[in-house]
Amino acid sequence: MTEKNTTRRDLMKPLQLLGWSFGAAIFAGFVTAMSMGAFTQAGTDIVGTAWRVSAIVAGITFIVVVLCLALLLLVVDPSDLEKEHDKGVLLPEDPEDDKK
Repeated sequence: MTEKNTTRRDLMKPLQLLGWSFGAAIFAGFVTAMSMGAFTQAGTDIVGTAWRVSAIVAGITFIVVVLCLALLLLVVDPSDLEKEHDKGVLLPEDPEDDKK
């Protein structure tokens, strides 16, 4: 059996990034449309404005979530995922450093 090392490409799957971003954008757009009265009989001006603003909010949310997820994935070292950690990650590596 061969061991497969985790690569950065395995972590950054484009369909997953776009899927999470699209889901967040749909949610933000729907909440904006609901809160601005897009589903009411208030008039065409109010409904049109609500849909325009919700489309803008959804677009901004999509871009922000894609950028944030991509930047957070760049912070992760793929080779560090394979290591077993028996103590805290932020603790010093040498036991001599604990005594100081």
